[in-house]
Amino acid sequence: MYVQAAEPVNIPMKNHFPTREDQLLALQNTSEFDVLVIGGGATGCGCALDAVTRGLKTALVERDDFSSGTSSRSTKLIHGGVRYLQKAIMRLDFEQYRMVKEALHERANLLEIAPHLSGPLPIMLPVYKWWQLPYYWVGIKLYDLVAGSQCLKSSYVLSKSRALELFPMLQKDRLVGAIVYYDGQHNDARMNLAIALTAARYGAATANYTEVVHLLKKTDPKSGKERVCGARCRDVLTGQEFDVKAKCVINATGPFTDSVRKMDDQEVSNICQPSAGVHIVMPGYYSPDNMGLLDPATSDGRVIFFLPWEKMTIAGTTDTPTEVTPHPIPTEEDINFILTEVRNYLSCDVEVRRGDVLAAWSGIRPLVTDPSSKDTQSISRNHVVAVSDSGLVTIAGGKWTTYRSMAQDTIDAAIQAHNLKAGPCKTVGLLLQGAKDWSPTLYIRLVQDYGLESEVAQHLASTYGDKAFEVAKIAQVTGKRWPIVGKRLVSEFPYIEAEITYGVKEYACTAVDMISRRTRLAFLNVQAADEALPRIIAIMGKELHWSEQKKKEELESAKKFLYYEMGYKAKSEQLTDSSEITLIPSDIDRYEKRFHMFDKEKKGFITILDVQSVLESISIQIDENTLHEILNEVDLNKNGQVELNEFLQLMSAIQKGYVSGSRLAVLMKTAEENLRERVVIPVDRSGGGL
Repeated sequence: MYVQAAEPVNIPMKNHFPTREDQLLALQNTSEFDVLVIGGGATGCGCALDAVTRGLKTALVERDDFSSGTSSRSTKLIHGGVRYLQKAIMRLDFEQYRMVKEALHERANLLEIAPHLSGPLPIMLPVYKWWQLPYYWVGIKLYDLVAGSQCLKSSYVLSKSRALELFPMLQKDRLVGAIVYYDGQHNDARMNLAIALTAARYGAATANYTEVVHLLKKTDPKSGKERVCGARCRDVLTGQEFDVKAKCVINATGPFTDSVRKMDDQEVSNICQPSAGVHIVMPGYYSPDNMGLLDPATSDGRVIFFLPWEKMTIAGTTDTPTEVTPHPIPTEEDINFILTEVRNYLSCDVEVRRGDVLAAWSGIRPLVTDPSSKDTQSISRNHVVAVSDSGLVTIAGGKWTTYRSMAQDTIDAAIQAHNLKAGPCKTVGLLLQGAKDWSPTLYIRLVQDYGLESEVAQHLASTYGDKAFEVAKIAQVTGKRWPIVGKRLVSEFPYIEAEITYGVKEYACTAVDMISRRTRLAFLNVQAADEALPRIIAIMGKELHWSEQKKKEELESAKKFLYYEMGYKAKSEQLTDSSEITLIPSDIDRYEKRFHMFDKEKKGFITILDVQSVLESISIQIDENTLHEILNEVDLNKNGQVELNEFLQLMSAIQKGYVSGSRLAVLMKTAEENLRERVVIPVDRSGGGL
């Protein structure tokens, strides 16, 4: 696999990216930019990087955070699109073929310019009918063929026994074999951020939390027509408004494409039809460490991927028409649809539980369509570049993988439409932030030079690339023999406190930025993210000089984000004070006896004092704050105690798979055993899900 690099960039790259304050001053004090990009997703940041490396004076504004929308909520694949190739062949559709060809080229480029954030991933396609084996094999081989010299690795056929050896969780009944092919995988939000930071280091004035209030226009003296000449912007954090003048304005706002187009012309018809895609995250044991799964034909004709990611398992996606919103919410219906499809492909020995969903999110795909079309599944993910009568350049549609070529087409169109003086595109082969001195063994130097845990060092190397040393330098001493530095935010994830300090330098402005896009905690485990919030806010508060009131607001905002957008709401709906108890009489009797071991006075409820009393009797000490958290998880009516009915509701929900990893359930069960055996009870928060 190789990519022919473009001409070298002659613009000097800054050693460090400017502060957000410096970027805002540049936006306000520059008399006129060549290009102003609206939108800080993958495509918008790609446009800014393309423009600035051609020598154009470039600005970019984003009303939220970089990658806060669709670009951080993808399937995490860098792929050409196997299903698009199938459509191209079945329908003799040259446009689909061209899109796959382009995407495979871009896949190779992305893996080369950010090797620390991406890599090849084998994906298994299980086959349950003999006639499908040659059918799928031909299709996958064509996929390899279209990739040509940029094929990651050659696909291959597996026997039933070998498929089960590599993917032991697979449903073995009727399995006849499998086909394995390769695509790319990446950390999408960090990739988006790397593009933005690279553009900033080349001199682009980029600012997040800066929204466009309205477009600026002036009358062209030659034609007498109004032309877009910039935008009135507002710093969302301070409320300050200012004008940004530019020869060309580019609309790269994804699902919000039409809202910006209507700023230019209220009468313009919509060109975007949004589609919601829901994903869920489950524990890593649901899939092998380095093998994904593709379900090519779900019960309703959609495609489901089941992939290892960041030591967890990601499953998705759905494809349903939706309204455009900055805060999409995953629905219980979509979550259960994905779980049902996953059950169809996993062995009956593996109980797929609703309670094992650790996080869930919805992303809005900005599909380009005829406004009269209703079938979002048949819409091509290809992109469209349009220039309005007033000169607004809009880039819409496309997919994550092709962000660079989309940006190239957009800047080419901008140069032509506005007679800008610029050289050819230079982003093919252009290394992104962190890639220059990265190597697969870089993490070893981090372990040896700084005394970091191996897992933490690997995480830092794969997240920051060669900039991992800057994070390691500011990591706190632990005071332990090992690791020497690097205090974790939560015990089961390799994120450390130093990343919060460094994240502020990477333009993180809110706690949500930190838990979802600088780290990926919110996407991996919402309970862990919730647990880490107080410490994250304390560190950010110190760096950004937040008042106590501001810290309180940040905590509330982040919890609201986790509750609605990352699936925490779904967790609370699995166990409520109205949950039905469906236990059989013998189970009720067993659980009542267990409960009364703690409720010795037969009050009908237990408190922290009751739990402490039992634990002290078996010489176990758990601090009061931890006990309060444990009981609060089950205290459904929030009256400071756990009643018998609440305990039975919990055990019923656990039996049905709605809840998993309840600390109180585990503690009470092991305490019952330990009263006889006197064994230490583990009290770490479990990896149980939503």
